[in-house]
Amino acid sequence: MFQPSEKAQAIIADINAFVRDEIKPLEKRENLQWGGSYPRELLQRVWRMSCEKGFYNIMLPEALGGAGLSVADVCAVKEATVLSGAMLAPHILGELSGPPRIGHLFKVATDHQIQTILQPICRAEKAICFALTEAEAGSDATAISTSAVRDGDHYVLNGSKRYISGASYADYAVLMAVTDPNAGAAGISAFFVDLKADGASVRDDYGVMSGKGAHGDITLENVRVPVENLIGEEGKGFKLAMGRITVNRLLHCPTMLGMAGLALQLSIRHAQTRSQFGKPIAAFQAVNHMIADMATELAAARALMYATAAQYDAGDNIAVQSPMSKLFCSETAFRIIDRAVQVHGGAGLIQGNAVEFLFRASRMMRILTGTSEIQRNAIAKGLLMPG
Repeated sequence: MFQPSEKAQAIIADINAFVRDEIKPLEKRENLQWGGSYPRELLQRVWRMSCEKGFYNIMLPEALGGAGLSVADVCAVKEATVLSGAMLAPHILGELSGPPRIGHLFKVATDHQIQTILQPICRAEKAICFALTEAEAGSDATAISTSAVRDGDHYVLNGSKRYISGASYADYAVLMAVTDPNAGAAGISAFFVDLKADGASVRDDYGVMSGKGAHGDITLENVRVPVENLIGEEGKGFKLAMGRITVNRLLHCPTMLGMAGLALQLSIRHAQTRSQFGKPIAAFQAVNHMIADMATELAAARALMYATAAQYDAGDNIAVQSPMSKLFCSETAFRIIDRAVQVHGGAGLIQGNAVEFLFRASRMMRILTGTSEIQRNAIAKGLLMPG
């Protein structure tokens, strides 16, 4: 069984204390509900609180102010943060707005971009989102049509992005646009786009399954983006976006398993305290078996995730194991949380109940960052056409 390093264990203990002493009391004072829409002002308070505690940048390398953790330790910290049971857990690590979104860009960003965009994000002064998906470009990411045409010292951007997580409260987007329509993937470039610029707008008046307020559509109408906001070289945007897809697939797994683990904890507690027919429902074999299956499947998924993370940390190729992990963890987490709803009965169907929210959020995970079918394609390709 994987054991986090002493450094990671200390971080986990500190995060649990932070959640207990500051985040959960804040959630109670603000009357937050699972799956609710949280105002940006509140989120920014959490980002700054986390930044002051040293948690916001933890996933970055030490040279960039992070903890310099192995990928396995990052998985442990992410899983534990979700397991803490905080509604605001993703914001403690800046997952939807901060350093995890831009850590890999320090290698290609200019000094100007680092000083004016990346460092303010790491200080929790600005928020950022990643904008690739479009109405006709989901799994086929190279089919994007948003265009960027050079005009002197600017690029003029036109198009729209859809279902962008974190867009609702982002100041900037790392946005992919076509600079050469005849070059396919090699004609896609990446830009830092100021979402407050003339012609840029964000529509966030809709909700996804996990709730409102965290996703939005970005529309660009003749938005002038300075040439100095081009990330890396022209035509290298798609490669930049896909360059970390293997490890990113793996790094989604601890979030899913943290959700599943939280659902299991809540189900055990509910089974021990909820009485029917004069005794706790934990006394009924049907409930026992559901909880036993939940725990067993969670252990199997965690074993796969941490084995894959250990391979990556050892320098091995995980081109097959990473999509395996994303596929298995996302589908297993959903099954576990589905059983949690069953254990909770009617209470598990009520919006505002944690397991009801986890059910909806976990269902999204089988689609986000590559559907289960895309993961199967990647696994099969790696097995049938290695190299």
